[in-house]
Amino acid sequence: MSAPTPPSDSSDANSAPQLPAKQGNTRRNAIIAGAAAAVVAIAGITYAVTSGGDDEEASASAGGAAPQTVKIGVADAAQPYWKTYTDLVKKELNVTVELVNFGDYSQPNPALKQGEVDLNQFQHIQYLADYNVSSNDTIQPIGATAVYPLPLYSSEYKSVEEIPKDAEIAIPNDTINEARGLLVLQAAGLLTLKDGGGAFSSVEDIESTKVKVTPLDASQTAGAVKSGSVAGAIVNKNFATDAGLKTEEALFQDDPASEAAAPYVNIFAARAEDKDNETYLKLAELYHDPAVEAGVQESNGGTAVFRTTPAAELQEVLKTVEEQARAAK
Repeated sequence: MSAPTPPSDSSDANSAPQLPAKQGNTRRNAIIAGAAAAVVAIAGITYAVTSGGDDEEASASAGGAAPQTVKIGVADAAQPYWKTYTDLVKKELNVTVELVNFGDYSQPNPALKQGEVDLNQFQHIQYLADYNVSSNDTIQPIGATAVYPLPLYSSEYKSVEEIPKDAEIAIPNDTINEARGLLVLQAAGLLTLKDGGGAFSSVEDIESTKVKVTPLDASQTAGAVKSGSVAGAIVNKNFATDAGLKTEEALFQDDPASEAAAPYVNIFAARAEDKDNETYLKLAELYHDPAVEAGVQESNGGTAVFRTTPAAELQEVLKTVEEQARAAK
């Protein structure tokens, strides 16, 4: 759930989800790039991927388990690591995974709720919390994938310290990435937020600042920094990749291992009644097979920071972020 922008993270989700609409605030329709995966333009395409091996061999290697099919909603089904993953699942669990691809991040959660898919993997916890609160839903995280750092770029300056007073810094203007962008700038020492900020902070929460913060559509931040129209910009991973901005060129980025990064862990998600489903939990675990993780890193420029947070802990983080979402409304 790049973020799932994930969604990011995802999200970063890796990785940019389309935010559910907030009443009276159209900015929630902006794209999240914190998720962690690249969006494939065609929505609703089902990819039925099997191991390509002999069914009897697969059944034997899976301990004679009865064959099963599980539909997983994703936003990047064309990425090669998914073939590695589905082959592994067939071999280990005798489960055929059908990847249902969505080109619009607003679709996978409703599809899960309606039973069109069994799981989804495109978003980070913060995106899911915002969706659950906005839609009165109870979707739960059942496995962690990775966090994708959110970087600050500049075409003019080589370090945060070089950025002069009152320089203009662009950040994404959607609710979730705006908050995370502000937290990045705070961690970089460029501003301070009321009460230290949180997962739903906005520019109205800035208490003091060295720079002028300008919210822009997430898709415009990379162009703004490359053209030099701003001194720097927070750029989500997929837009940075498209613009040729390299990870090593970032002046600063948030720490994926920090407590503040917990809401940006990208996840496998299930309906609440399926959160303890043994097969689904095993499917989430197999994402961390070394061959799968290697493919994820190759597809994401080595930016993924993998997490193996237990499902129960992810669900506790979700509760906390949902409380913050309700307070923000």
